[in-house]
Amino acid sequence: MKILILSNIGTGLYSFRFELINRLLEENEVIVSFPADNKYDNKFIKMGCKFIDINVRRRSINPSQDIVLFFNYFKHIKREKPEVVLTYTVKPNIYGGMVCRMCHIPYLVNITGLGSAAGAGGLLGKVVMALYKIGIKGAKCVFFQNEKNMKLFLKEGMLHNNYLLIPGSGVNLEHFLLQEYPHGETIEFVFISRIMKEKGIEQYLDAAKFIRKKYPYTRFHICGSYEEDYKYKLEEYQKHEIIIYHGLVEDMREILKKVHCTIHPSYYAEGMSNVLLESAASGRAIITTDKSGCRETIKNGITGYLVKEKDSMDLIEKIEKFLTLTWEEKRKMGLEGREHVKKNFDRNIVVNAYVNQIKLIKDRKRANECKKEN
Repeated sequence: MKILILSNIGTGLYSFRFELINRLLEENEVIVSFPADNKYDNKFIKMGCKFIDINVRRRSINPSQDIVLFFNYFKHIKREKPEVVLTYTVKPNIYGGMVCRMCHIPYLVNITGLGSAAGAGGLLGKVVMALYKIGIKGAKCVFFQNEKNMKLFLKEGMLHNNYLLIPGSGVNLEHFLLQEYPHGETIEFVFISRIMKEKGIEQYLDAAKFIRKKYPYTRFHICGSYEEDYKYKLEEYQKHEIIIYHGLVEDMREILKKVHCTIHPSYYAEGMSNVLLESAASGRAIITTDKSGCRETIKNGITGYLVKEKDSMDLIEKIEKFLTLTWEEKRKMGLEGREHVKKNFDRNIVVNAYVNQIKLIKDRKRANECKKEN
């Protein structure tokens, strides 16, 4: 079969769908589409995929740009004639889904999170949900990464026995192996994310400033690219040795090897936090928000701590609580976290769910072809 995959960025597709795409390439022709970046497009081509450059402005709310995206999807889908389309992230889900429905092509949608617009509510959120209702209407299956999003879509009457709850993107337990817990005189924390307000960067910086002053043996790392104008603030905090900024890190295992705990105070409309899954798989304690897409990855008090949204003081209290633990207690949190994701978030669960749905589509196609022959 010819399978087309639509996404808004190459890095996420490669990091979280690599195993699925590799599996699909065993028996199918696979085409991937996202905005060209001269890096991940080449990685997919080397894997054996065909690449199509379609610009997706992720954070834009300009209707004219979305209309252009819709017609770009229409043009390429009509030309390629895929037999199955997989869509990821908001705009590919909506506009790719609309085109597939118009062209009578089976498609599978993955709700990776509702994004800033839908998550914020208000008029814009209502518009996004209305568009989603149209985009997913003809989907053969809608995959949800957390129960809250699934219940919302059910409440809105947008699903009809064509949905499945999966454990986020899952985590590759062979790639993110259990790492030796670090010794040393310092206790190291890390924030791994796009650097944007909704991911909790303000709360992390507040906590780092307070904790570093009170506990000089602590270190606070930040890994990720800018999504908002935090350049000067990070430079200022680094200048005063409050944080250590690494920029975008390609292999997070090298960072996780050195740290004791990952902090993810996000209040973004997450699907399921890959940062937390990868950290827990590596045997690191986690401190994160008591919010859907984050809370599922943690056993509160056992593998880490939950904090309130947008609450710097609560985050500071939980960091101090973590600091009072012995080395062995910190290490045990990480070991418990590894077991939790091993049991519930193995990426093979996600890959198999997709393979099964594609097999159903193949079987239906064969059955229809047999009917026509007879």
